[in-house]
Amino acid sequence: MNKTMNSEMKNISQPINNKTKKQKSIKRSLLIKRILIYAVLIFITFLCIIPFYIMIINATRASPQIQQGFSFIPGDQLVNNWNSMMSMSSIQVGRAVRNSLLISSITSFLTTYFSALTAYSIFMYRFKGRNFAFMFILFVMMIPNQISALGLVAIAYKINMVNTIIPLVIPAIASPVTFFYIKQYMESVLNKELIESARIDGAGEIRIFHRMVLPIMKPALAVQFIFAFVSSWNNFFLPSLILTDASYQTIPLIFNLLRSSNPATFDLGLIYMLLTVAILPLLVVYLLFSKMIISGLTAGSVKG
Repeated sequence: MNKTMNSEMKNISQPINNKTKKQKSIKRSLLIKRILIYAVLIFITFLCIIPFYIMIINATRASPQIQQGFSFIPGDQLVNNWNSMMSMSSIQVGRAVRNSLLISSITSFLTTYFSALTAYSIFMYRFKGRNFAFMFILFVMMIPNQISALGLVAIAYKINMVNTIIPLVIPAIASPVTFFYIKQYMESVLNKELIESARIDGAGEIRIFHRMVLPIMKPALAVQFIFAFVSSWNNFFLPSLILTDASYQTIPLIFNLLRSSNPATFDLGLIYMLLTVAILPLLVVYLLFSKMIISGLTAGSVKG
């Protein structure tokens, strides 16, 4: 009798033991995968951060120290490099930063707002020529910016718009790439029934767009604002043709002046300090709008 019961207990315990072993092996494999994934992510993060770290460290060192090689320890020339940068007579860094901030901010706002407005009209309304308008915008998207910029420069010289920011910010209203991205995002998140219910309740189209559509589109708008800001901040081709006066210089134009100078007289500490100053506004904009992206996605997941 005891032998029979023991054999039955062994038969019952064997599947349990096998199941426990499988669970342990699954947990072990998941742990190994997580370790590998985190190791790869940490390595990629390190590769992304190390150039910025090198730039900031070199901004605190003198040019001879930089030429000797890289050091993880900051130098003591931060104040001297800053004073050298701000005391340059041929290059006005403070004014260039203000010009770049002004142009990039206005350009980014116009790009995202009017692209969202155009995408909403194409997405919601049914009118004659709707498909043609959409295809025409996609066709314009394939035209290189340098080709259209040449015609814009010729018009700017004819109407005496040189050394003004108007030829740089007004064309930002028409941004086919931003329009296409926002429209695709709108098709995936915007519910037409929600818009129809708001119309039945008596809300106007402008109010619906500003009070309902824009908050829903916040993640897409934040992404496109970042892209537009970075693109305008780094734009060199068009400002170099429009802004000929030194008082209207932007950050890319200043870098071009430094690049055309004598390499033997380069002050590398000053160069890295200027790079740091040029990068900081981009980091601030990214950090501010990345929070909007995360909050918008989180809000959408909770409502869904």
